[in-house]
Amino acid sequence: MKKTLVYVSLLSALMAGCSSTPLNDAAEPGVAGSPNTLEESLGLDKLRSDSLLTQRSVYFDFDKYEVKPEYQDIVNAHAQYVADHPNAKVTLKGHADYRGAHEYNLALGQKRSVSVKGAMNVSGANDDQIETVSYGEEEANQNCQGNECSQDRRVDISYEVE
Repeated sequence: MKKTLVYVSLLSALMAGCSSTPLNDAAEPGVAGSPNTLEESLGLDKLRSDSLLTQRSVYFDFDKYEVKPEYQDIVNAHAQYVADHPNAKVTLKGHADYRGAHEYNLALGQKRSVSVKGAMNVSGANDDQIETVSYGEEEANQNCQGNECSQDRRVDISYEVE
């Protein structure tokens, strides 16, 4: 009796695993009418190359977390996009350069991502659509010197589909 039950269970599992009907056609890449990439599903693939939405990083001065005026238009454009697309979700990933203690850099990366979130909220983005996270110096270039490290002091804007 026990062997029969085991065989029936295995046979059921094999048959379920061999099913040729996808469970979710909309998520299947290559299926006509379904998006192949995140950009397609959000409509970001149709952006002109000069669109502010193609710019996904906001850079900061050393040891600072205030959004600089030259990045305000980029932040506003992403805020407007999020406000206009209620299903869009965005993650703001804060980074720091290698200088400073690990804990300090994590806190600085978080302050940077929260600063961008605040600016997006002021520009109309819904708070529930924005997540902040800090990587600190985890992805920093350890070989940079001085101003070369400016690429590490940033918040990256990353979209996801709900």
